[in-house]
This record gives sequence, structure tokens and C-alpha cells, in this order.
Amino acid sequence: MFPLSLENVSVRKYDTPVLFDLDWRVSPGEHWAIIGGNGAGKTTLLETIAGRWATTQGRLKKRGAVEFVANDYSFHRVARAAAQYHQQRFQAHEAAIAPTVREVLTEQMKPVGTVNDQSVQLAKSQVAERSLQEVAELLQLTELLDQPFITLSNGETRRMLLARSLVKRPDILLLDHPFVGLDVLSRGILREALGEFTRQGTTIILATSVTEIPDCITHILKLEKGRIKTKTEFDNNVITFENTSISTRSIKIPKIDIEPASADYEYAFDLRNIKVVYNGKAVLDDVNWKVKKGEKWALTGPNGSGKSTLLSLLTADHPQRFANDYDLFDQKRGGKGASIWDIKQKIGHVSPELHLYFHTETTVFKAIASGFFDATGVYFKKLDETQTEQVGRLAELLGVAHAMERTLQKLSKGEQRLVLLARALVKNPPLLILDEPCQGLDIGAVEYFKSVVDAVCGSDERTLIYVSHYPHEIPDCVEYFLRLDKGKVAELK
Repeated sequence: MFPLSLENVSVRKYDTPVLFDLDWRVSPGEHWAIIGGNGAGKTTLLETIAGRWATTQGRLKKRGAVEFVANDYSFHRVARAAAQYHQQRFQAHEAAIAPTVREVLTEQMKPVGTVNDQSVQLAKSQVAERSLQEVAELLQLTELLDQPFITLSNGETRRMLLARSLVKRPDILLLDHPFVGLDVLSRGILREALGEFTRQGTTIILATSVTEIPDCITHILKLEKGRIKTKTEFDNNVITFENTSISTRSIKIPKIDIEPASADYEYAFDLRNIKVVYNGKAVLDDVNWKVKKGEKWALTGPNGSGKSTLLSLLTADHPQRFANDYDLFDQKRGGKGASIWDIKQKIGHVSPELHLYFHTETTVFKAIASGFFDATGVYFKKLDETQTEQVGRLAELLGVAHAMERTLQKLSKGEQRLVLLARALVKNPPLLILDEPCQGLDIGAVEYFKSVVDAVCGSDERTLIYVSHYPHEIPDCVEYFLRLDKGKVAELK
């Protein structure tokens, strides 16, 4: 009997047909990677197998327990609520009442903000302690079990999401782009863990980039616009970055002439001996970094090295900003009397989790327009004519004007990233901070996104800070590099 089979399966997502006439069987001992461009239907196929979407035609059969590992915090309403509070991951007193890694893995999460533990009755955990310890050791999470999950680095968080499913010992494990946002060490840990579980009999099916196919995979399913293009055995010598049909393509974008107004400052920021400490542990330790107006920098470093914490100081989201000595736009911590909102008006920011903060019904138009107010799709001031025109102009330039009335969650990951970039640019800020903006994009979409960044950052008036774990994702305009490691400056050039 096949662990999984699809016969003439079609699927609609909301009001849009996404998958068409899929015929596919997974035999015992097979492990599949699903590849294809953004919008091909990879995530929808995994979600359909997991039971999140109903088939509109055809038959889907699966044998045994199925676990789906999402690529964000959407797996649980409590975890999502905790993750959505921007500053919570930085504030020790708030983190103390957030769910721990152990509580997430054992399904013992209390509502965020619970003060009296006796007021909430949870069902007994179905996760055996032995299973918890084995999986935690395999994924190098043992020392993090009693740490609030919102304080984890990106790599640690993704290992936690995988562990949450593995402790249940599923027969079929579905993973949505599990390598996205991971450093070299974390990718190695994940590959080793997947290999171990295939040896224990778990069937692995994952959606991934063609450049991130683990050795345990035996077969490739390629989707194109919701249809099966090819089904082949995996040969690492054949499926490569260069010869895949979803590799880099000729990039043609319009001239993007959105140069920020000339501003009278010499340095975008000047950080002096920055130190951030949680529970006696230094997350940032004596960091010095000066960036002149118009410079383009890449910020790199392993998961947990302090990159997100450093950026949160610049965006005025971190509560320890007042305990540190630094200037923003030649003014000490934003200048005398400058509010958080005064600072944010000069900064356009894209983060890996930003899409989570928008209401499910937020349209593309509202998502872009919210950048004027540093909100996430909800604002109370009506746009004036100039602002409305600017939203339309950015949407047109970035290729998402056709989707203005669609909700953000209905777009492909590539389109979402372009919408969030439009949001960051809509107020034409002098400083652009892009934190892993290419997460989940296919090769072609990455190249297009890079070309857009190069175009909007061509001005000497625009300063760029760009974060990525992958050298091929860094735009050509970047000239300078800062690498963090364990909270310290490891390299500056």
C-alpha cells in the first residue's frame, strides 16, 4: 500500500484554483522534494496533504499519522500571538510569561500573559519524556528546553518547529521550506536529523529550493502553475543550480527613480560600545559600527549572533536602547525630544516575520499604505492624494499593481516580499533595512528582488543594511560587510 497517493486531484485556495489534475504516488521507502517557482503550488500541496485544504475533485489517500511543519509561527494560535508582539522577544519580563520551548513541544502552552497558572487547565501531554529528550538531543535543543521560545534565534526556532512534529513520531512528515533562514551549522543539523528519521521509517516530503535538497531525498516532483511538470528520481548531478529551468533568468525592470530627499546628516548611525544583556548573558558585547549616508552594507553572522537584536536598536524597538550610546542621523538616540515614530519615519524595514503581523483581510493596497504610519495594515488617518498616488506608483514599479485589492495572504511568497518592499519604500526613507528579505523565494525571484534593491539603492542619499545567510542573495550594490559572532564584531570590512 502506498503511504500517499493522489488521483486526479484539484484544489481551490479561497476563491482561486491552485492545483490541477495531480496524479502522484509515494511508494514505501521513497522521500520526495517538491520544487518549482513561486506560485507553483508547493505549499498548497503540502497543506492539502495535511488536511488544511479540501480537494475540489479527485481522491487523496494517506496512510498513518501526518505532521506538517510550517515555515512560520502559524502552527498554533498561542505561539502566533506570542510571536506577533514585536518587542516581546527583546523584553525579559515579557518573555518570562511566554511559552517555553518545552511547553511548545509538549503542547502545554498557556494563553500569552497568563498570570495564575491554576486558572488554565491543560490536557495531559501525549509526548513521552523519552521521545522529547531524544528529539531535543538530535536537534541540539536540550539546553533550550526551558527558555521562552520567542527569545530563540531564527535557526533555533526552525529546529523547534521541526522537533514539535518529530516528538509525535509521524509516519509522514511534511516540511515547508525548512532550510530558509538557517545558517550553515543549522542546515547541517537539519540534514542530519532528516536522514536519521528516514532511517527510522518516516516518509519525508518537503517543499524546497532546488539548491537545498537533502541527501535523504530519493525523488523530485516539479510543479509549474499548479500542475505536475515532472516526476523523477533524484540525481544530485542532474538537478543543479545552473541547469534547472527555474534558475536565474534575464531580469528586466523599469527605471526606479524614487530617490529620497537630500537630508542634512553625515552618518545614518554611529554605534559605540553597544551592549545588550539578558539574564546575565551578553547578546551584544562591545559592538562599534559607523555607517555613513549612502553606504550599502551587508550584515551577516550565524543564527543567534545578535543580528536581530542589533537591528532592533536601529528601528527603536528595543527597550535597552536607552542604556546604550549611539547616534541616529547625527542625533543622539534620535535626538532630544525625538519619539520612536520620528525615528521610524526615516527608516524602511522588512523582517522575516513581518507578514505575520497583518490581519488576514489586509489588502495589498492597505499593506503598502501602512508603511506611511509604521502600522501593519491598520491605520486611522486617510491617505491624501499624493500618498495614494505613491502607493500606486510603488505597486506598479514592483509588479504587484494587479493585486491591489487581493489580500496579502493570497499572494505567493515572492509577491508578498515585493509588497513588503513597497511598504518599506512608500515613505521614501533615507535608511532601508532588509532583514533576510528573500526567505522562501525561488532563484529567479531572488534575482529579480536583488535587481529591484540595486535600482532603489542607486542613490547616494539612500543607505542600505542587508541581512542574509546566503552570499548569492546579496545585491551588487553592497560594498561593505559586518559579520557578528556570539554578539561580537568578528569582521568589519
